Amino acid sequence: MPRLRSAAAVVVLLALAPLARAGLYCSTETLAELPSQWRGFLLDQRALRNLGVKPGPGAAVNPLRRQYEENAARLEKAARERKLTADELADLGALYVRLGEAARAVELLRPAQRDHPTHFHIVANLGTAWQMQGDLEQAAVCLEQAVQLAPGKLEKAEQYHLKLVRLRQREAAGTQALDDLFGVRYVGDDDKYEPGKMAAAERKKLPADAAAVLQHLALWLPADARLLWQLAELANAHGDVKTAASIMDGCVTEFGLRAADLRQHRQAVRAAADELAKKTGPGGEDAKLAHEGHVGGAKPKSSRPLLSKLDPGTLPPISATGVNALPWAVLADTSVDRKFKPTFPKYLQELDGKQVALTGFLQPLGEELEAGSFMLIEYPVGCWYCEMPEVTGIVFIELPAGKTKTYTRSLVKVVGKLQLNATDPENFLYTLSAAKVLEAD
Repeated sequence: MPRLRSAAAVVVLLALAPLARAGLYCSTETLAELPSQWRGFLLDQRALRNLGVKPGPGAAVNPLRRQYEENAARLEKAARERKLTADELADLGALYVRLGEAARAVELLRPAQRDHPTHFHIVANLGTAWQMQGDLEQAAVCLEQAVQLAPGKLEKAEQYHLKLVRLRQREAAGTQALDDLFGVRYVGDDDKYEPGKMAAAERKKLPADAAAVLQHLALWLPADARLLWQLAELANAHGDVKTAASIMDGCVTEFGLRAADLRQHRQAVRAAADELAKKTGPGGEDAKLAHEGHVGGAKPKSSRPLLSKLDPGTLPPISATGVNALPWAVLADTSVDRKFKPTFPKYLQELDGKQVALTGFLQPLGEELEAGSFMLIEYPVGCWYCEMPEVTGIVFIELPAGKTKTYTRSLVKVVGKLQLNATDPENFLYTLSAAKVLEAD
C-alpha cells in the first residue's frame, strides 16, 4: 500500500464522534459516544476497574487513580471550607465509588439526596453506590427514581441498570448465570452454541443498541464479571470470535467465574479464534478473513470510551539537543476538522523538528513485513479495518535511506526527528524521520 494512499484512506474513514457524559456521573469523567471499538473499550474498562484497587505498601500508585484521588481531595478540602453544591456532592460520591469506597459514597450521598431529592446525578450515583455495597433493595429504590429523572439520552441506560438490579434481586445467592437483559439466547440456528453465529430469530430480539447498553453498564460497574461475559456473548453473536475468546478468558482467569456454560462457550470460541489465528496475519493471504472475523453488527462510534484533557503542567521541559519523550496523550490532544485542518497543541508544535522517543506497536503499511517504513500506534489491533485508531493516534515511521526493519508484534521504542503536517491531507499528521526502532525499555 503506498504511503499517500494509506494516509488518505485513514482520513477518509475517520468520523468525528460527538461527546456524551455517561457512566458514573462525574464532571471530571467524560465518555465518547458508545459503542466504542472493542479493544479501546476493554483497555479503558480495565483502567476503571483498577481504580478500585488500593496499592499495597511501597507499591507505585496508578496514575489514573492518583488523578481521581486528587480530584476527591480537592472537593474534600472545599467541603471543609464551605457547603458543597449538589453537583459537587454528586462528583465526590462518584469519585468515592470509582476508588472502591462505596461505603463513603453512601454516607455522603444519602444526606445529599435528602437535601436535593430531584438531582439526577446524586440519585443515580447513590443507586450505584448501594449496589456496590451489596444492598440491591436500596439500589432499586434509587434507580427507580433515577429512571424518572434521567434526561432522554440516558433514560435507556438507567432502565437497563434498574432491570439488572431487579434480576439480581430475584436470583439465588451465588448465581453465576447470564443476566436475561435482552430476552435472547446466544445460540445458533440448530439451537446449539456456535462460535461466531447466532440464530436469526434470536438476533431479531436484540436491540440495535445492545452493545452500547452493555458497554455503558460495564463502565458503570467495571468489576462486574457477568456483564463482561455478556459482552463476550454479544461479540460472538456479531461474529467476532477473537474478542469473545479474549473476554471469556478474562472472565475465567481474572474473575474466577466457573459457570458451566461459560466454560463450554470459552472452549468453543477459543478453538475458533486459535484456528483463525493460524490462517491470518499481517499481510497474509487470509487478511480478508481476519477482517471478516471481526466484523459484526455493533458498528463502533468511537475508538475508546474515556476522554481526558491533557494537563500541560505534567509535561517535561523540551530539550533542543537531546531526545524528548513524547506521550501519546500529546498527540491525542491534536484536533482535526472535517477539512483535515489540524490544530496541534503548543507543546507538540515546540517538539516539531526535534528528536523524540515514542513507544508503541508497529503496523505494516501493506503486505511487506520487511520494510523501510511503518505506522506506529499506541496499542496493537487485531483487525486494522475494524479497530483503526484515530488519525491523531497514528505516527508514520520512516527509517534512514536503505535501512529496513522486520515487522514485530512486540512493544518497541522509536527514536526519530518529529515532523508535523498541517497542510497535506494526503499524508500523515506526524512523521518520525531517520528513525531507529529499538526494543522497549
